[in-house]
Amino acid sequence: MTWSTYGSYLVLVVLVVLAPGPDTVVTLKNSFAGGVRGGLLATAGIAAGNVVQGTAVAFGLGTVIVGSQPVFHTLRWLGVVYLCYLGVQALRSARRGDYASLDHTGTQVTGFRRFREGFLSNVTNPKVLALYLSVLPQFIDPAHNSLTDTLLLAYTVAVLGAVWLLLLVGFVHSVRAWLGRRRVRRGLDVATGTTLIGFGAALAVDG
Repeated sequence: MTWSTYGSYLVLVVLVVLAPGPDTVVTLKNSFAGGVRGGLLATAGIAAGNVVQGTAVAFGLGTVIVGSQPVFHTLRWLGVVYLCYLGVQALRSARRGDYASLDHTGTQVTGFRRFREGFLSNVTNPKVLALYLSVLPQFIDPAHNSLTDTLLLAYTVAVLGAVWLLLLVGFVHSVRAWLGRRRVRRGLDVATGTTLIGFGAALAVDG
């Protein structure tokens, strides 16, 4: 793979990473509720999910998963259920509106739970696998199909995705005083919950 090819791939990945999706919303959700620590842990979980899916594609497992209808649809419906579950959680927080209590509870939420939310939101989304499978072959020379090149392309998505999410976490932290207002928090929870449920519904319909 040439540097020119990799540069073209970087441009495409940046565009994909910047497009809002479940990973973005889950990171924001955890940043709102858990501060910088919550956002960082969710980002770490999402990055781990991207690494797992990218590795699966590089070693040929992604093709098996996408090609097996029972496995693919099971993964898809797990993703639908999980995104809707996270969305309902956010809407319940908005309905209760007791953010002083919620923030106290949020500080007691384990780091593993926030990491898990990020990881599961990514790894149960079969669209990520489909993206890898449709994009990566366009940048791999069939005559020199190197596992190293494939892993490099796959992990580039994980790295650039994590960088973008870290920037979002930093932004949320910079406006935390404004976000602390009850009306703002409720509005954000409603928007977050509705968006997550919408992503879940879209994932269900797309199948």
